[in-house]
Amino acid sequence: MTVPLKVLGEYFGYDSFKGLQEKIINRLVDEKKHSLVLMPTGSGKSLCYQIPALIFDGGTLVISPLIALMQDQVDALRKRNIPASFINSTVSKDDRGKRLNDFVSGKIKLLYVTPERFRKSEFVEKIKKAEISLLAVDEAHCISEWGHDFRPDYSRIAEFRELIGNPLTVALTATATRKVQKDIIDKLGLTADEIKVFHQGIERPNLRLETADVWGDDDKMGKILSAFDSYKGSTIIYFSLIKTLDNFSHLIQRKGIEHLTYHGKLNAKERKTVQREFIEGDNQILLGTNAFGMGIDKPDIRLIIHAEIPSSIESYYQEIGRAGRDGKPSLCLLLYDQSDLYTQMEFIKWANPSAEYYERVYNILRKDLDKVNSMGIEYLREEMSFKDRNDFRIETVLSMLDRYGVTEGNIENGRLQLVAPLHSNLMDDKRLEEKLMNDNKKLLAMVNYFKEERCRRVYISDYFGFPGEKPCGNCDCCSHNGVQT
Repeated sequence: MTVPLKVLGEYFGYDSFKGLQEKIINRLVDEKKHSLVLMPTGSGKSLCYQIPALIFDGGTLVISPLIALMQDQVDALRKRNIPASFINSTVSKDDRGKRLNDFVSGKIKLLYVTPERFRKSEFVEKIKKAEISLLAVDEAHCISEWGHDFRPDYSRIAEFRELIGNPLTVALTATATRKVQKDIIDKLGLTADEIKVFHQGIERPNLRLETADVWGDDDKMGKILSAFDSYKGSTIIYFSLIKTLDNFSHLIQRKGIEHLTYHGKLNAKERKTVQREFIEGDNQILLGTNAFGMGIDKPDIRLIIHAEIPSSIESYYQEIGRAGRDGKPSLCLLLYDQSDLYTQMEFIKWANPSAEYYERVYNILRKDLDKVNSMGIEYLREEMSFKDRNDFRIETVLSMLDRYGVTEGNIENGRLQLVAPLHSNLMDDKRLEEKLMNDNKKLLAMVNYFKEERCRRVYISDYFGFPGEKPCGNCDCCSHNGVQT
């Protein structure tokens, strides 16, 4: 029995690897060579670095963008008696110091951190003293500005690697086009010759992919109820707008159907309660925005419904990957209403302010920061948008100023601070226009997915550059064309 297989059985209770896991782990453990891992959601990406972490003498540093996700992963590892911990903004200063010391001294084998930690000089000075055998970059698509969830701190990964001695590196994601894959490799400070790309393709044959053309809420509601009848079990229904989610919550409640709701207006405690109830309950129905689902590992989700068109194939693919993790038949249904496109086009516009807009907001912060902190975001909105509450560019700008390290603190508690000049990327009109065009192309690809007439799984495979995918026989297009599995 190989060492990785022995570790797998001892700590995780499995007697064999699945998919590409073993090849990836052997490349890291035996060959000590870098890897970029593209695997569908739910196919066991985390084991690809957790097993090597338990074999290597030194520690494994895991960079993850999501606070809730890293806490869930650490909790799961601790239940298996694996020494793991995390450091993020929710941890007190004393606890951060203790956890960091434990990692440096070798008491902790896996330490999860957000990339923002590397802004903190005390963290950087201490982490440089650790013996790091492996750097794992989770949700690696966040590295690329051409991905669907770009985070500027992630783009500094090469700098972080150099600070900690350029350790063996594995980057992992469920979603990356060829362009994003190239960008990830570049941003890691590596070349194509130094890193091997493993892509597992769309290996979820139990997921049935369907779309339906709908007109208005009544038509949507009819399709949702019909799906409930066909697929019994836990369900997630995704919405783009909280307003629409609330409306359908009332409609479903009138039918006497119990359900949960999850969105950004719930406080942290409410979100955690809803998440726990969904995971632990049977036949749960949840209406949520795309804020829900990251880190959810519920094997018996039978139904994923997109009640409004998502913004990209990347988002859609990640969300449908939460269905049918137990291998049983599950339905992924996209409801397409032409009018919903307007919502996503507005989101794209709000997410891509111009250089002039960034500069105006920055100048207000520079001149009137006291007023901004005392009167809050509404002051900025009045100055910039003339009380147009449907314009969320302010939120985008504040988020990007924070991500680029221009500001610290937050406006909600009146402690926003300017700590750096406006970043050059936020003043580059050509770059910002290219980003806007890229986001619109992603939405167009989603529309073309709905219009697909061959095979939906082949369409997704082609989008991500996975070669050789054959018609799946388990989508509405294949059924229409007489293709069977």
